[in-house]
Amino acid sequence: MPDHDVHIVFLGLGSNLGDKQQNIERAYRQIKKRIGKIVSQSAFYITQPEGFESENEFVNSVCEVATTLSAREVLQETQEIEKKLGRTKKSHDRLYADRLIDIDILLFDNLIIEEPDLIVPHPRFHLRDFVLTPFAEISPNTIHPVFDKSILQLKNELEQSM
Repeated sequence: MPDHDVHIVFLGLGSNLGDKQQNIERAYRQIKKRIGKIVSQSAFYITQPEGFESENEFVNSVCEVATTLSAREVLQETQEIEKKLGRTKKSHDRLYADRLIDIDILLFDNLIIEEPDLIVPHPRFHLRDFVLTPFAEISPNTIHPVFDKSILQLKNELEQSM
């Protein structure tokens, strides 16, 4: 039986090549087509690359999507969208590189999923201001299911530790 319940998924988007804002806008159009209704989306934030050297700043954004897809199906769709928009390879072993588009599943309902190629919540988003700032803009009171803290609490803790 297909799952027709509506799930809430938060996606983090980033781009640091080409027309970055347009890349994210194109990704949002594909998300609407393939994944579900965008309930809210943050502003676009200009950020510095983290975890690798690049002269190209990022544009980052976070959205909340209502979907009838499973977490695994959302992962498949985000990967298809990345390919369609020109992303050729994903980061492996935390070796990051410039990218046209990156779409990460941050949260899926309040589930904790640990599979070889699907980890939800995203394992490092609580350490990334470029995710927490736009996330806190649209949904500051959402609770991280592992840390049992709100997005705003995580953002404030990260800022204090910097």
